[in-house]
Amino acid sequence: MSTSTDQPPRFDSAETNGSESTSQQQEQQQQQQNQNQPQNAPAKLLQHFQTNRIDSALWALRLLSIFFTVSYVLPVFTSQQSSFTKVLLANAAISALRLHQRVPAFSFSREFLSKLFAEDSCHYMVYSLIFFNIRPSLLVLVPVLLYSVLHASSYSLKLLDLIGQNSWWGARFIISIVEFQAANILKATAFCEIFIMPYAIVLTFMSHAGLMTPIIYYHYVVMRYTSRRNPYPRTAFAELRITFETLAARAPPAIAKIIRGGIAIVSRLAPQPTPVPPQ
Repeated sequence: MSTSTDQPPRFDSAETNGSESTSQQQEQQQQQQNQNQPQNAPAKLLQHFQTNRIDSALWALRLLSIFFTVSYVLPVFTSQQSSFTKVLLANAAISALRLHQRVPAFSFSREFLSKLFAEDSCHYMVYSLIFFNIRPSLLVLVPVLLYSVLHASSYSLKLLDLIGQNSWWGARFIISIVEFQAANILKATAFCEIFIMPYAIVLTFMSHAGLMTPIIYYHYVVMRYTSRRNPYPRTAFAELRITFETLAARAPPAIAKIIRGGIAIVSRLAPQPTPVPPQ
């Protein structure tokens, strides 16, 4: 009989090799994840844009509004007339998309028209149509710019949260300032819309706007005053009335009479509150 010289296998070395290979595989997987992590951000953004096409288009149009407003102030790439027109066109496109989201299917009915003109997006579309053919003015672009900055900032923060990168601390800081000043931005927009009314009258007398411009803009101001979503136009009118009444109390009698007369005219032009039906 021959003696077998085979030795039993050593399970300790097999376990060691298995653990080493497992740890190497884990390290390789972690390295691959770290390498693919920066590439996931564009993929996430692309998927988000494809899923939310209307909201993404609104965000892009608002960025274009900001860009062309800056181009109007600093006419390096385009002329002021071209930048002014593009800002109003972008604002009209934004309003059309917002109306598409909020208003149901089109129909020739009184109920549909009442819903249509009650929406703020319809007001902004009318705003773009009013000033499309007038002489370019920065005051006209200020409300569009402020609204674009406010809404684009909130959506940009949503995109940054989707990416999940904390390295964009500068953008997050600017967005936090905009959101902190949101009430003041809306109030400033309301004051600009009010001050554009006498400005439109001046443009008409200077032959820089049509005769219908102040008339149509008056109806725009009325719609903004009766807005259901934005109370800041009513707040701005109330603050202006208090300011002018205080000024009239301190002014000489002749000037005080003129101020009070102007307050009375504006009060008569203001829409009357709708009475609440009895229950």
